[in-house]
Amino acid sequence: MSPAPTVWPGADGAPVSCREKLKTLAENHAEARQVLQDAFEDAVLMGVDEAAMRRILMDLVAGLTSPKRA
Repeated sequence: MSPAPTVWPGADGAPVSCREKLKTLAENHAEARQVLQDAFEDAVLMGVDEAAMRRILMDLVAGLTSPKRA
């Protein structure tokens, strides 16, 4: 299982340092990882090609909309 990043770069290039923000980011990372892992396992167990599912999940992440552009 991949751990949360130790450094979260801010928009200005400086690392995020607020403890509450870091806690939230780590929790979100763990939740997202678990949801993606579950979806990946379900798909593979239902016969989806592993490489194809990895591409599908990467495309999903690549297609996320920034709240700054909304």
